[in-house]
Amino acid sequence: MAVKLRLRRMGKKKQPIYKVVAADSRSPRDGKFIEAIGLYNPKTDPATVEIKEARAMYWLGVGAQPTDTVKNLLSQQGIILKRELTKQGLNDEQITLKLDEWKKLKEASLEASLKKKSEKAKAKKLSVDKQDKIDGEAEAKGTASE
Repeated sequence: MAVKLRLRRMGKKKQPIYKVVAADSRSPRDGKFIEAIGLYNPKTDPATVEIKEARAMYWLGVGAQPTDTVKNLLSQQGIILKRELTKQGLNDEQITLKLDEWKKLKEASLEASLKKKSEKAKAKKLSVDKQDKIDGEAEAKGTASE
């Protein structure tokens, strides 16, 4: 039996919530599954991802293939990195150090992207304010000449 780690859609219309499940690759998307190992909610900001790390490592260890989306979620959580480090034969201390470094880099890149996003929003607000000022002056000149 070929096992896949994939998403199972739940929730109401236009309000999806996904369970990360281990399922037989032949079963339908929302059909029978072997075990639920996590939850993914894309509607929150930022998206909520809760995955049982031990169970995900188990399923990957016995040969379950994650879908592209699940692989991205596992990468964001650091589970794929931890599995690769374990494969390399590193001990727990070394794995913990590498994961801490990775988390620091991830936080730094997140802060940089948030800073860039806020600067972009400020620039947009300034351009909108300038345009409003120009429009206001044009209206004032138009009413003054009449």
